Amino acid sequence: MNFQALVFDFDGTIADTLGETRLIFNQIAPDYGIRQVEANELEKLRHLSLKDLLNHLDISKLRVPSLIVRGRAMMSANIGKLPLIDGMADVLVELRRHVRSFGILTSNSNENVDFFLRAHGLREHFDFISSTSKLSGKAKHLKAICKTFSLKSEELLYVGDELRDVKASQKAGIPIAAVTWGFNSRESLAASKPDYLFERPIDFFQLLTDSR
Repeated sequence: MNFQALVFDFDGTIADTLGETRLIFNQIAPDYGIRQVEANELEKLRHLSLKDLLNHLDISKLRVPSLIVRGRAMMSANIGKLPLIDGMADVLVELRRHVRSFGILTSNSNENVDFFLRAHGLREHFDFISSTSKLSGKAKHLKAICKTFSLKSEELLYVGDELRDVKASQKAGIPIAAVTWGFNSRESLAASKPDYLFERPIDFFQLLTDSR
């Protein structure tokens, strides 16, 4: 393992929250004058960047923080019942053995993530959970994590399922592993040129033998 620390996104990367997120969004959308998202529309949305997604749904950036806060609160009701991405539990436990630090950086709340991990028996493996209320604010948090744990940028790997995760990592100068089972499509993620592109959780084990 070339990395001293692994930091994961939560929604769509570790937790299968896409369906729940759509249900919550559709419940609160009318209160903001935003149209709801149909299930058959999700595949099209998977190809869009954050900017294009907000434009497509006609959501002002000014409304995003309020949507996040309200969505987090509503998700807390069912967070412990939501499933892990199939295969991630064993992968996380094994990867933890090979690094010095293990954490989560997410747009979800610390409380939701903590409850979810405890419900699935995984909380003890993570050193920290860091949350940001800004959809595009992860770059500075990644830099702060490096500083906190005395890491060089190349010693930390961030793992996420969205184009904004790739963009944030590249902005911070930190390697990124994009996973294709979350929100954004394989094609869109590949075009963003992440350092790694994983299609199955078992693909993480490439990190254990990677000599780059």
